Amino acid sequence: MKYSYVARQPILDKEKRTIGYELLFRDGPKNTFPEVEPELATSRLLSDHFLSTHYSTLGDKLGFVNFPYQSLVNLVPTLFPKDSLVVEVLEDCEPTDELFHAIQHLHQLGYTVALDDFIPTKAWKRFLPYVAIIKFDIRSVPIERAAIYIQSLAQFDIDFLAEKVETYHEFEQAIAAGFNLFQGYFFSKPKMIQKKRLNPAFLTMIQLCKEIADNPVNFNEIERLFSIDITLSYKLLAYVNSGYTLTTKIKSFRQALIYLGEERLRRFISLVAIASVQEDKPDSLYSLAIQRARMCELLLSQMNTEYDPGQAFLTGMFSLLDSLLDQPLTEVINHIPVDEDIKQALTYREGTLGHLLSMIIAYEKADWETTEKYCSSLKLTEPQLAKAFSQSTAWAQELLSQPT
Repeated sequence: MKYSYVARQPILDKEKRTIGYELLFRDGPKNTFPEVEPELATSRLLSDHFLSTHYSTLGDKLGFVNFPYQSLVNLVPTLFPKDSLVVEVLEDCEPTDELFHAIQHLHQLGYTVALDDFIPTKAWKRFLPYVAIIKFDIRSVPIERAAIYIQSLAQFDIDFLAEKVETYHEFEQAIAAGFNLFQGYFFSKPKMIQKKRLNPAFLTMIQLCKEIADNPVNFNEIERLFSIDITLSYKLLAYVNSGYTLTTKIKSFRQALIYLGEERLRRFISLVAIASVQEDKPDSLYSLAIQRARMCELLLSQMNTEYDPGQAFLTGMFSLLDSLLDQPLTEVINHIPVDEDIKQALTYREGTLGHLLSMIIAYEKADWETTEKYCSSLKLTEPQLAKAFSQSTAWAQELLSQPT
């Protein structure tokens, strides 16, 4: 079987809620759809990824997928469910009569059509009644210029999506300009840098995370940590009693911990740790932290290294602490009890753990060249990466749907 990379980038609304993901594919060494018979290649690629592994990881979210000209004309999008697909018309598509009729037909069938990296011209005007979303790349079309376009298209029932939003300042500017959907990594960067003490409950969570990274897990120490935090102990018992079919209710921490076992205990602690910080954080941030942690762990377990997969898990999960706590990562790291190698990986991206984290971040951003460079140096293969991504996204989705 031939493998290809696939990454996903969250698309958020004004309240920073995730409404969908753009699925970014790379097929072959050129980062493009194959030039021969693009409609068949696209169909096969989407069938492999969108319907099998990645469709299940979208949950109730939309999948935004780029379609080349020929695929649109041949109505390839109709092979996929209209309720979960946004059909993106690539910017290099020519606005021909043939394409116009295809877009009109997709619209009539109930598909959501988006124009990608849009530059308004007269030739595209007749398409607009059949378009639900227009995407502007704010690196190519400055927000001020996009605002003029948005105003001029006010008579159409169209949502405007700002791509490559990297900072909160840009996010706020884009809202003011009339955008109501956003794509980019602003959500994974701190909104503001401010000094604040880490609260005791969060430090307890960090200590618990450290304990679950050890092999074997020290249940005595975990029981002690649970017992000193009332909120945490309540959540543990509620999680076990509501999340699983039990013949009798579990009444003690020790009973709950042993019943869960190491794997489910790690899941529970990971989720509660991430969710115990700021309430106003976008859900993408929690999902990304958990997914990144699991992907680090899965890949490290396949490498010939002295590190434990639990250390990789912590490296991935803590890599977003600056955004979750709105303070510099270097300061946060100094207050948490993790070993020096993890601190070096987080702060300077050094060592095996640092390179693994760098590779996964490049993968998330669909920076395939950097991904491949690290993949080669860590002696990992493309199939291993594709499989770990699929498993980690599914794991994060399952975890976030559990009661806590």
